[in-house]
Amino acid sequence: MNRELCLIHANCQGEPLIERLNCCPAFRDRYECRLYTNYVREPIPEADLARCGLFLYQHLGPNWGDLASESLNAKLPANARSLCVPNMFFKGYWPTWSGRAGFDYRCELLDGYIDAGLSMDEIILLYLRADMAAKLDLAALLQATLRREREREAHTPIKYMTLIEERHGLEPLFNTVNHPGGPLMDHAARGVLHELGLPEPDPAALAALGDPFPDFEQPVHPSVAAFFGWDFAGPDRKYMVYGRRMSFAAWTANYVHARQHGVTDFIGFLQGAEDGL
Repeated sequence: MNRELCLIHANCQGEPLIERLNCCPAFRDRYECRLYTNYVREPIPEADLARCGLFLYQHLGPNWGDLASESLNAKLPANARSLCVPNMFFKGYWPTWSGRAGFDYRCELLDGYIDAGLSMDEIILLYLRADMAAKLDLAALLQATLRREREREAHTPIKYMTLIEERHGLEPLFNTVNHPGGPLMDHAARGVLHELGLPEPDPAALAALGDPFPDFEQPVHPSVAAFFGWDFAGPDRKYMVYGRRMSFAAWTANYVHARQHGVTDFIGFLQGAEDGL
């Protein structure tokens, strides 16, 4: 049987979403999925748009030009189904995170110590002992990221903010700012299937998929965790960092070493480090 073409226009969350949707036999039997990555501006061929039966997309505004959601939707066949899916983002665990170019998983506070020219030992000591609650209004920053995420949620009929608000303090819902864990990705897939009028995937099949982004867990500063009472992010926790377990202190040492030695590909540095620092 010829399956309909399902185009997914999404970031790194697109692949685990497809895996979860395919846990529903009714979806898998009906749709052939094809992923186009939005943040690298991967073009979608006109031929694919012309025969698309289902378009799943993360909202992109007019500044994206031909890849803007409105522009792509206008090119779909009249009988195609179109559905905006979640694009989940959360800075709450990492209030000093920045997306500023030049270094992966950037922390502005740590960068400030490094750029001041302090020694490695001084930087690590200052950062590990830093009282984040004394330096930042952590509660206000958390509310700000929740508020921004509610604005993003408004674009999709699949609502996920209640889950984040109720559970972010009970378990680590994100591995990085834009890498949601299994509970959120499972929730998104169930929401898509519900909107399509299809049954939920088998819970055992979802559980077998595991963590959608298992390679890396960005460490959380222990003083942030202490302020909010997050038991899962204490100073003794070991995080998965590209194949090895690493404490927050070891993570900090690797970060400082890489910055001080002119490393720009921090992900590559971490992937190549066998024993850490």
